Amino acid sequence: MVQIILVLILAYLLGSIPSGLIIGKVFYKTDIREHGSGNLGGTNTFRTLGVKAGLVVTLADILKGTLAASLPVLLSIDMNPLLAGVFAVLGHTYPLFAGFRGGKAVATSGGVLLFAAPYLFLTVLVAFFISLYITKYVSLSSMIAGIIAILFAIMEGFVQKWDIPLLIVVFLLASFVIYRHRANIKRIMDKTEPKIKWL
Repeated sequence: MVQIILVLILAYLLGSIPSGLIIGKVFYKTDIREHGSGNLGGTNTFRTLGVKAGLVVTLADILKGTLAASLPVLLSIDMNPLLAGVFAVLGHTYPLFAGFRGGKAVATSGGVLLFAAPYLFLTVLVAFFISLYITKYVSLSSMIAGIIAILFAIMEGFVQKWDIPLLIVVFLLASFVIYRHRANIKRIMDKTEPKIKWL
């Protein structure tokens, strides 16, 4: 039990590493929390610092989730990697190292799936970029990707076998992502949500 608790703490701390804040301050002398949406995630980094910084931060946020989910395997601890991944997502969203003001959980959630269910990650990634190409809304595409993840997990259960822990975690993460985008939903409905220009 002590080992599991330590892994969860470590996963949370990994998730708490504020990639957007670090990249912004070190390389651009900018605190991205003072610009755009005020979030520390990849979307606001793209909007505030540009494509190169956005890609780096997004990749770093994905890898946080992947590394956190892999901790039980790396440390030979008998626990579901998804549980550690969830704590990394919480760390990313409410980071200890950035005043508990983080991102919206999209990239780090994807990183968890990259380790725990890579086929699902690829499906979600494709769905995200198709939606992004069509709508130009990152927020909407993120929510659509979450819904696709839920549907994929359910369909897999009918076709092959039910992975209940995966289904529960996917549902929780997708719901959390949608909840974190509630302000974006209103802006989309009001047609005031910014669209990307690089795709």
